[in-house]
Amino acid sequence: MTSSIQDVAKAAGVSISTVSRSFTRPDLVSAKTRKRVLEIANELNFSLSRSAAALKSGRSLRIAVLMSGHISLWFTASVIEGLNEVLHAEGYDISIFQISSIEERKEFFDTLPVRRNADAVIVVSFDIDAQESAQLASVGVPIIGINAVKPEERGFSAAVNINDEQGSTLAARHLIALGHRNIAYISTDRGVSLSFSVKSRFNVFCDCCRKEGLEPQIVVCKVDHDGHYQIGDVVTQLMSLPQMPTAIACQEDGIALPLLFQLERNGFAVPGDISLIGYDDSFYTNDIGLTTIRQDPAEMARTAARMALDLIQGHELSPAFVDVPAQLVVRSSTASVRH
Repeated sequence: MTSSIQDVAKAAGVSISTVSRSFTRPDLVSAKTRKRVLEIANELNFSLSRSAAALKSGRSLRIAVLMSGHISLWFTASVIEGLNEVLHAEGYDISIFQISSIEERKEFFDTLPVRRNADAVIVVSFDIDAQESAQLASVGVPIIGINAVKPEERGFSAAVNINDEQGSTLAARHLIALGHRNIAYISTDRGVSLSFSVKSRFNVFCDCCRKEGLEPQIVVCKVDHDGHYQIGDVVTQLMSLPQMPTAIACQEDGIALPLLFQLERNGFAVPGDISLIGYDDSFYTNDIGLTTIRQDPAEMARTAARMALDLIQGHELSPAFVDVPAQLVVRSSTASVRH
């Protein structure tokens, strides 16, 4: 059962205001009294620090995080880790909202200004409408993007994004330089109406191939309700093509890693028969030897969290929109095409 401030005051034999000051203004309370109040508060499992600070500042000490990806995914889990590392140390809680449609997103932005239960909003990897960002701006709630879609055009207060144009260009050029002409690209279809940042990876990769006179074969990887990729279906689609590609680029490592094992299980050597490249540089890519594009979502999240705190405090950001360079990490899953 949760104890109240009245319970602590009664047990310590002091006033409620003394209990409050013991947490928020310890300089106004004697060391002996404060020590007694804190000991009793600890015994009663009571803490006033968050509620008092919120009351004093007029803030909720809560940041809303909007994401569509399943929490078990590497990217999503890394973002949560990075946000929590910075925000928890500053006394902020994170409220995660799973958004799977434009309708759910609109409902969130319609209700948040009324509830006023978040001091900032962080949107991870999908788009918002300029009107939605204006709703938050009208009540002084900053909105920060992590891999956000067109953040400056959509009214974000700040954003930190991986340079997907650079990353996809590096991936395409790497495979083309190895002599590959029959290239497939594996993208996801989450079956939702939101627009995701990974769409730009797909577009840039295809454009880069077309500039070299190549037309990549597109294979769609379905995602179930638990966030699992249907890799078996991807292999079926690949083997149903008139000719197996000599190189495959994947939208993310979460597809590339299990696909590597499935290809080898079906008799294809990687990279002997098929070169394979991912995107993320996530768990196990180094151990398995997957060539990939490196990004660091935990560090991007830490940057976004610091941006959020600065904006809440009314500080100006310079720059407010940060592009993080991508890096090609060449390992053993790609090689020159076998003639």
